[in-house]
This record gives sequence, C-alpha cells and structure tokens, in this order.
Amino acid sequence: MQFLLPLVMLTACAASPQDLAGKMFIFPKETNTAHVQLITSRRDFSAVTVCLRVITDLYRDHSLFSLATSAADNDFLIFWTFANEEMRIFSRNIEGSFGGMDYKLNKWHSICSTWDSASGLVQLWFDGQPSMKKFVSSGSNIRGSTIIILGQEQDSHGGRFDLKQSFVGMMSDVHMWDYILSPCEIQNYMDDLNFTPGNVLNWSALEFRITDRVLIEDKQKTCNF
Repeated sequence: MQFLLPLVMLTACAASPQDLAGKMFIFPKETNTAHVQLITSRRDFSAVTVCLRVITDLYRDHSLFSLATSAADNDFLIFWTFANEEMRIFSRNIEGSFGGMDYKLNKWHSICSTWDSASGLVQLWFDGQPSMKKFVSSGSNIRGSTIIILGQEQDSHGGRFDLKQSFVGMMSDVHMWDYILSPCEIQNYMDDLNFTPGNVLNWSALEFRITDRVLIEDKQKTCNF
C-alpha cells in the first residue's frame, strides 16, 4: 500500500521543509482552486533554472510552473499551448515559444528551463534535448514578493486562476536555482543521476502549502519479476 501524506484537501496548510524524494504531487481533477504554493524567501533573481517532471493527458493549454511578483504576473512561467503544440517560457511577462516538443500524453517528461537577465536568453530542455536559445527580456531582475504556484496559472499576484489553464496530472522532482545550471548538470537531472539540488527550491527539502484537492503519493515504479 502506498503511503499517503496527510495533506489532502487542506486549505493553505503550512508545512516545514519535507523530503519528497521518491514522491509526487497528484492533481486529480480540473479546478480553479487546487494548487501547491512553493515557499521561498528569495526576492531577487538575476538568473533562473527550473526543472520538473510531469505526466498528463490534457487536451488543452495548461500551466506547469507559475512564478509571479507584484510587478509581473508571468515573471517566470512554463506553459504548454495545446493548439500550437508549443512550450512557452515567460520571463518578465515576455514569452519565448518553443515548438517541436514531443509532449506525449500519459508519459513522464523531464523539463528544464533557464533564463539570464544579463543576456535576456531563455532555453528549454525537453527529455534530454536542449532547444535553441531565444531572447525575451534583459537588464531587469525578477524582483519583489515571490509567489510560486504549481497546478494553476497566476493572472494576478497569487490568484485569478483559470479553470481551463489548470494542470491535471502528476508532478515530481521540482527544483529551482538562482543561476544557470550547467548543461552537464541538466543532463544529469534529465537522466535521474546525481546532480546539485536546487538552492531556491529543493524537492528533498521542500516547504509548501497545499490548497484543495492535491495528493502526495509514492511515485509508481514498474515491478521486475
């Protein structure tokens, strides 16, 4: 029997850092309320790397990672657009679109994205393959009160969730760094090897709050007979 943490259907339940190694968040239904807020005290980023693993069967747009400040709702956003089959990375409310991603339904995918304020470049890594780099925004840090949400896309600082942009599926291994992770470290993450954990968000020491129906279970593994 899988071990279920007692964090189901709690509203804004605060938690001290927890080790979620080997576990996953489950977002089991379409809502405009259910989400996980990831807690960090950081308020200034000159660079960002975010990595996560997801599986979904959604035939529509959905948010994978939403970071908002009081200055910008989409200060760093990873968002899948179904109609165009593009992964869109926003920084400072400006987007870069990446097509050609084999984002198959009901399959785990490993996704990393980087942004640097000095160059203004974003890059997407998808299942081990790096995209080309694109310019979005330079010369201005992500700065201010930081709210990071999984499961919903913020249309205001911490709210205005859209039912049809919500994430339904499972998510694991969420890490965030305040610098550009090296290609070798990103590849190690993609291959589930040893890598440097996030210094902003670390899945093995994660502080978070769950609102509404989000569950935590062990990640499912194929049994070898």
